[in-house]
Amino acid sequence: MSLPDGTNLYETEHRAYHLERESFRIAELRLSPSQFVPWHKHTEISDTFYLLEGSMHLFFQDPKEEVNLEPGQSQVVGAGRPHLVTNGGTSSLSFLIMQGVGIYDYVPLV
Repeated sequence: MSLPDGTNLYETEHRAYHLERESFRIAELRLSPSQFVPWHKHTEISDTFYLLEGSMHLFFQDPKEEVNLEPGQSQVVGAGRPHLVTNGGTSSLSFLIMQGVGIYDYVPLV
């Protein structure tokens, strides 16, 4: 059983879905310098981030890690691994996120 989609839990400047299938989707998001995607994880799916513009700062748990992405770079976050997405720059951040394969859920972490 999937959990609610977490998109109502955080704001973005822009969000568009380019492909949605039962077990896979590709979305494009743009975050202002003050916006972020809160700590969360996914039960079944992995997230693959591909940076289009700006600077992305990713934080992970289990194990604890920090990664900075610049345009053209990507990062995979495996299923079950808690992560936080932040804008690492002073201008808007645009990225693609490929999510799958499996049932999508968004498990917020407090």
